[in-house]
Amino acid sequence: MPLIAHTNLPTFARLRAEGQKILEPEAARHQDIRELHIGLLNMMPDKALEATERQFFRLLGACNQIVQFYVHPFTIEGLQRGPEAQAHIDEHYESFEKIRQQGLDALIVSGANVTHPDLPQEPFWEPLAEVFDWAKKNVTSILCSCLATHALVQYCHGIRRTPLGYKRWGVYSHRVIEPRHPLVADINTRFDVPHSRFNELFREDLARKGLKVLVESEKAGVHLAVSQDLFRVVFFQGHPEYDTISLMKEFKREVSRYLEGEREDYPPFPENYFNDKARAILEDYRSVVAIAEKRGGKIPEFPERLLLPHLDNTWRDTAKAVFNNWLGLVYQVTDQDRQVPFMPGIDPENPLGLDLESRDAA
Repeated sequence: MPLIAHTNLPTFARLRAEGQKILEPEAARHQDIRELHIGLLNMMPDKALEATERQFFRLLGACNQIVQFYVHPFTIEGLQRGPEAQAHIDEHYESFEKIRQQGLDALIVSGANVTHPDLPQEPFWEPLAEVFDWAKKNVTSILCSCLATHALVQYCHGIRRTPLGYKRWGVYSHRVIEPRHPLVADINTRFDVPHSRFNELFREDLARKGLKVLVESEKAGVHLAVSQDLFRVVFFQGHPEYDTISLMKEFKREVSRYLEGEREDYPPFPENYFNDKARAILEDYRSVVAIAEKRGGKIPEFPERLLLPHLDNTWRDTAKAVFNNWLGLVYQVTDQDRQVPFMPGIDPENPLGLDLESRDAA
């Protein structure tokens, strides 16, 4: 069912232009359909801020539940912003204080870039912890992406992520290993997921704390895991929200970093992403770049337009299906007042099942 354009956020116009059904609030008021209010805590850096909005909005808008979706983007302190991104946030995002007062049915927390080896050293750690502490008592389900997964697992269970020593980067084949769980009901048993990270949470560590892994890859490790209480917290270590072009954009940024002297080596290709024709285009581009560098000439433009016809998306349908299952569960257990529902096994004093001793010791 449709997203409701309840603000002038440019993402609504962009998605409408793509053909997605977006309703104006006046039209929505004439429909006797249940509302769900979903928060999006967007912590991504400036260049990916609006793209991240669109990625998650698309997945929410593709849901086939008979629901009207109101999405409330917000962010937190401790994230460096340039003037343009800050102006976008000031005009279009809600404050956490407003979010806290009005309530949410569910919360999505995006990834973020980090600058310290230990997550609690990040300037955004305490503000993020404040959101977590509020959400665990007031939100039906929290869905975490990549860095947010690493942060919440450390905050709640004392599990520190492990540096890989390299970037896990590409599109990888995965299998469902708990097919009876409702989050993965009726989806493909084998499917692809993009990953992009330097650190990893391992299945054994998650299982030791009672977290259940639902989807994993032989090459890329855990993709999807959940808390003990069915779907109270959903952990994505991969990036099911990525667009077809997302990894290409990341590769382009890494090439730019190399050309600007921010990294010493020319970046390797993301694994299993560029086909043979795309690789040939990029190899030709690298050769031209090398000649330009040697002769002190002008660096040619990155061949983005030439690459676009050769990029495939092999994960979107499954991502939509998992998000549809998640939103269906939120819909089923959330009452009209948006209170935290009763679910067997939930301690009302500790509804996320936090391992408090491990967290405090971390």
